[in-house]
Amino acid sequence: MKVDRRMFLQGAVAGSLAAAGCRSVGLGARRDGAPMMGFAAPPMEKVRVALVGLGARGGTAVGRILKVPGVEIVGLGDLHEERVTAQLAKFAGKRPPALLAHGSELAWKRLCEAPDVDLIYITSPWQWHTPMAVYAMQCGKHAVCEVPAALTVDECWQLVDTSERTRRHFMMLENCCYGFNELLALNMCRQKVFGTLVHGEGAYIHERLNALLAPKQYPGDSWRREWALKHTGNPYPTHGLGPVCLCMDIHCGDRLERLTSMSSNQIGLTEYAREKFGPDSAEARLAYRKGDMNLTSIRTRLGRTILLQHDTTSRRPYSRINLISGTRGILADYPLRLALEPATHEWMKPEEQAKVVEKYTHPLWAEKGQAALAAGGHGGMDYLMDFRLFHCLVKGLPLDMSVYDAAAWSSIVALSEKSIREGNSGVEIPDFTRGAWQTAKPRDFGAV
Repeated sequence: MKVDRRMFLQGAVAGSLAAAGCRSVGLGARRDGAPMMGFAAPPMEKVRVALVGLGARGGTAVGRILKVPGVEIVGLGDLHEERVTAQLAKFAGKRPPALLAHGSELAWKRLCEAPDVDLIYITSPWQWHTPMAVYAMQCGKHAVCEVPAALTVDECWQLVDTSERTRRHFMMLENCCYGFNELLALNMCRQKVFGTLVHGEGAYIHERLNALLAPKQYPGDSWRREWALKHTGNPYPTHGLGPVCLCMDIHCGDRLERLTSMSSNQIGLTEYAREKFGPDSAEARLAYRKGDMNLTSIRTRLGRTILLQHDTTSRRPYSRINLISGTRGILADYPLRLALEPATHEWMKPEEQAKVVEKYTHPLWAEKGQAALAAGGHGGMDYLMDFRLFHCLVKGLPLDMSVYDAAAWSSIVALSEKSIREGNSGVEIPDFTRGAWQTAKPRDFGAV
């Protein structure tokens, strides 16, 4: 199915011009399609996938997906031809993809329109995630993309509406949901080890100063820097938020309802620019809007709380925090620590904790962990994410994460900025499920 180019471009422009809160919670009652909660597409003998965007994440995804059973890479696309041809060396002994798209900003559309493609795997800069995914679904393809899935609330609704209307999967590639400790926490929550859950915390604390101010190799390479110049809030919330939401069964009996956000002053980028490029350099004179540390507090409909942090400019060790707390105990990460009844006044001793970890290791890691570690990708979590994605498509199962997860988790980008611009005000989070969260059953996440 070929989509009218004018119609697509009009939709893309409307999305890019939309303000964070341009579509109210009430307007979510409209539905042109059918709910995608628990949706399963017909089984596939083999998933034919085309990858769009072959920079750092896309290039590693090609080599990783080649190791996943049940998949054939049939297409590769990038604005720059050399990035496409560089990936062909990885197909030694395998049939190389016949569909190669490059040379213009819309060359990727040929992959979406090709009849012999089942899934579009999007690893482009984030401003392209929603337009590419929407067009792919309009062309009858399933779509997945890197994080975040959307940058405005309107884009979140575009993803939901298009998935519901076309009956095509959309999933955000939130790899941190497949980390060993994150799945350990999920398994313990499912078995009620922590009692009734009350609070969770997550973060993306990762010093990225060099990446933010790196010289351009290609036009458009400074998309992270451009965002920091124009926006505030939390631009990358899903690594910390996703695992907590799974533990809390968000969209399966609860939902994210309201947030408040605030940011510190912006100091780190300017100081780094002065040190690296000189106090009178163009980089040092730029006025960045994004504060160094963002704190976003979320309350769910059932009254649970989530605290998110984002900081890519402070000189501090990497952490996603990864904390889940209940009435009978707590798991905290970086490093991993456990405290469980009846001894919650102190962290477990290492030997005692090791026994608990062994007992509650998630079945996906117990069965596929060695293959994941061998394949690599952030300690194996990337491989497990891809393995589960393609396993579910081949078997005709619901995906681990839905379009509603992608929309709600990604909406924090725009809504945290809205809160800050409105004096750290409380902001409502739309119900992207249109009420389906009330009856949806917990998902069998990561089953093997």
